[in-house]
Amino acid sequence: MNKIRVYELAKLLGRTNPELLDILKELKIEAKSHMSSIDMETAQKVEKFINASGSENLSKTPEQEPKEAPAAVIFIDDRTTVGDIAKKLGRAPTEVVKILIDEGFMIPANSIPTDDVLTVISVAFNCKIKKGPAESEGETSETPKIKEPARDGANLGKSIKKQEKKPAVISKIPLENMQDSRPRPPIVTVLGHVDHGKTTLLDFIRKTRVTDGEAGGITQHIGAYKVDYNGNQIVFLDTPGHEAFTAMRARGASVTDIAILVVAAEDGVKPQTLEAMNHAKAGGVPIIVAINKIDKPDAKPERVRQQLSDYGLVPEEWGGDVVMVEISAKTGQGIDNLLDMVLLVAEMAELKASDTASAYGVVVEANLDKGKGPVAAVIVQQGTLRKGAIIATDTSWGKIRAILDDKGHSIDSAGPSTPAEILGFESLPMPGETFRIIISEREARDLISGASRKETQGQSRTPLTLEELYEQMQASDTPQLNVILKCDVQGSLEAFHSTLMKMSTDEVKINIIHEGVGRISGSDVTLASVSHAIIIGFNVRPDSNAAKLSETENVQIRLYRVIYDMQEDIKAALEGMLAPLLRENIVGQAEIRAIFKIPKSGKIAGCFVQSGVIKRSVKVRIVRDGVVIWDGSLSGLRHFKEDVREISAGNECGFSFSGFQDFREGDIVEAYEILSEKKTLDI
Repeated sequence: MNKIRVYELAKLLGRTNPELLDILKELKIEAKSHMSSIDMETAQKVEKFINASGSENLSKTPEQEPKEAPAAVIFIDDRTTVGDIAKKLGRAPTEVVKILIDEGFMIPANSIPTDDVLTVISVAFNCKIKKGPAESEGETSETPKIKEPARDGANLGKSIKKQEKKPAVISKIPLENMQDSRPRPPIVTVLGHVDHGKTTLLDFIRKTRVTDGEAGGITQHIGAYKVDYNGNQIVFLDTPGHEAFTAMRARGASVTDIAILVVAAEDGVKPQTLEAMNHAKAGGVPIIVAINKIDKPDAKPERVRQQLSDYGLVPEEWGGDVVMVEISAKTGQGIDNLLDMVLLVAEMAELKASDTASAYGVVVEANLDKGKGPVAAVIVQQGTLRKGAIIATDTSWGKIRAILDDKGHSIDSAGPSTPAEILGFESLPMPGETFRIIISEREARDLISGASRKETQGQSRTPLTLEELYEQMQASDTPQLNVILKCDVQGSLEAFHSTLMKMSTDEVKINIIHEGVGRISGSDVTLASVSHAIIIGFNVRPDSNAAKLSETENVQIRLYRVIYDMQEDIKAALEGMLAPLLRENIVGQAEIRAIFKIPKSGKIAGCFVQSGVIKRSVKVRIVRDGVVIWDGSLSGLRHFKEDVREISAGNECGFSFSGFQDFREGDIVEAYEILSEKKTLDI
């Protein structure tokens, strides 16, 4: 039996998705979401119900309708939809759509009519349809404005302008009275693996959908641009990747409404794909999957769906709730369908913003221009940004001297969901900071001074450590320990995952927000910082960037070589009885630069000490590509031909290892000692 999806039926019947879902609920027809399918017989019942109720609501019939006088004249413009014409005629849009379907025109009420469609409507309703302003013919019609939403449907065509939603909670910025809120365009971020076609997709959309075909001279600086699609606008945020996406959230900014996850059809899910997916999940952002490179002969889209399902992204056609679209960013195949899905998801999110509220938004980028001074690329989330206003973030402020849109044109104001460049800051604001409009320069200085004091007093929220779990439990909260798990091999990852999940209870929940194989990266630390998580590593090490960033962001990294040690630590933390902490202290690091074979003695590693002091008595490990391949002790330490007890940074030396000779040039030798520290709980 043929079936139709709820959102497709909504388009045909001139209803919004939420409206149609309410009708289905009233008719006791099961439909979980706008992506659910119903059979055609049920769809016809829904259509009859809407036609009947539409007639009742309008209290009109063809015989009673005074506005349908013979040869009545209505005026339209290039944006007028079939639904708008229906309202001008005093008819339910479903009635007009039904006539068009009977005549072979399968178009929804939100469509812009062709000349043939206009002819059918003119004949069916005995009217004349003219293009141009009504005033030109002296029309004094009391019909509602085209943009006015009608209870009988007819506004799905402006779906991007129909989205209403409370704005993202912005740090330190109060929500305004939202009674005058209006629909706003969605803001979309494209994420995915480095070679899977993110840039190609954005380039194709930019070249084909930006107004007047103009990509703009400052798009690269703004990092965001608007595109027009079927009378609707979509804002694309062009970030370098999921790390930048999450770094914005780390500063309190939540600017993205929808994330498009790009996965290559012939390549499948990669580690960066999973990272991007988990970053989007952690941000609570709806995900649309774009299965790219579908034009390739070795494309396997079903395999991609299966892989993503294994990680919790179940396609809607398989009974899940994730929209997946097959595309080719190179040829343009499926791009229109992808943009349709963006508008569909945006409609369900009901995005809304106020033009009159006090303006605020997010700084996307900031740079120092020799001619312009500090320049900030921003996206307005609420209110209208105007020239001459005083703008402030946590670290900078200024009086707006000029506003440029995403095509480099000077504009006087920028409303909600508008990307723009702002000139006038006294100093460079930080990317990811939120901005607001304030009354006076004095207030701006006080605001920045207060933010600085709070930062120095360390009042920012930091991730939850194992030691702090006990405090949270004592405070009668239900604690949740967020974990990022990194291991050396897949088998270890599965074992750690299983062990952690078994330890999760009703009293305290353990939530693994990301897991993977390989070294601990800066991206892991950024995600941990935003998600208030700890990082657990098994037989892996953080790279230098991750180690520094973990100190800056106060992210706790726990490294283990035995699964039972991790289990005991977590259990002790949950019970509030942590044993003394055995902490590693890295005392020195060297790089193996040459290998020498000594008769009867085996191999000697010729090394250069990069940092610290390495003593013969300390423990050492050998790290290759971020993974520990051996752990033990030194059997010999030489400086040229002399045996020595220690060697300091900047010197060359020779190492021999107890029972291990499978080292290579480029391996890193870490010397460390184990320190015992008493764990304290500030209760």
